[in-house]
Amino acid sequence: MMGATEPTPTEPDERRDDEPPWRLWVAPAAIAAGLAAGVLGSSLVAVIGQPAGTSVSHPTPAVALIGDLVFDLSFVGAALYFAGLHSPLRARDFGFRRIAPRMAIAAVLLAGAGYYLLTAEYAHLVHLHGSDKLPSELGAGKSTVALVAAGVFVCVIAPVAEEFFFRGFLFGALRRWRVAIAGRDIGIWLAAVITGILFGLAHTGSASSQYLIPLGFLGFVLCIVRWRTRSLYPCIALHSTNNSLALGVNQLHWNAIEIVALIVSSLFVIGAATGPLGARPAPA
Repeated sequence: MMGATEPTPTEPDERRDDEPPWRLWVAPAAIAAGLAAGVLGSSLVAVIGQPAGTSVSHPTPAVALIGDLVFDLSFVGAALYFAGLHSPLRARDFGFRRIAPRMAIAAVLLAGAGYYLLTAEYAHLVHLHGSDKLPSELGAGKSTVALVAAGVFVCVIAPVAEEFFFRGFLFGALRRWRVAIAGRDIGIWLAAVITGILFGLAHTGSASSQYLIPLGFLGFVLCIVRWRTRSLYPCIALHSTNNSLALGVNQLHWNAIEIVALIVSSLFVIGAATGPLGARPAPA
């Protein structure tokens, strides 16, 4: 027999200390609000940029960058708004919890290995080809300034914003869903699957359609990392590393030293920006 119930704030003993107090309904509400605000905001950016020779179908790199930034921040804003309706905003509820470096590194390596092995098998089966369209839309190969801007967005801003929304907020809300099958609660796994699917679909347009399935699996894996480590930091680190590899290998064709430098510098900037949000160490 299968049943699903939504926990209430009056039942704090039924949730782990790293589960947020948000109601289940805030998840679809934030998705709808973030999508509406993102589409409206990025459309306004395209309209404002028309005098500079841009269009909705062919934006200039600067307009594309600002539009993508507005789109991502719209979801961040929606998450903050709906999360703050029922309780004070706390960074730790979104997963900003300090974690032992050894545990974080192990989680990133294990999850990354699983993701890349499955992606390699998928690529072999479907003859995967194509690449992420976003760096080229941001003009990564046209000038040094555009390259730096694209690198900051792809390897720093996007991983932080997307992990904040998908693993920090959305997965945090959906995992409160209690779904029992044969006496076992599978709510966590169902929340991870739903979040992974939505994460893959969120990249429609910026990535080749063949890549949406491995991206969905990456979203699922990142949810498991968030659940098992109780921290968002390993998720951000893996997401940033994956984006850095995709940018450095597939788009820029850099050598190993340059790619490692991109990964390390991106993680350093992310750590400096988000590290102070980790109030206290997460329980082992």
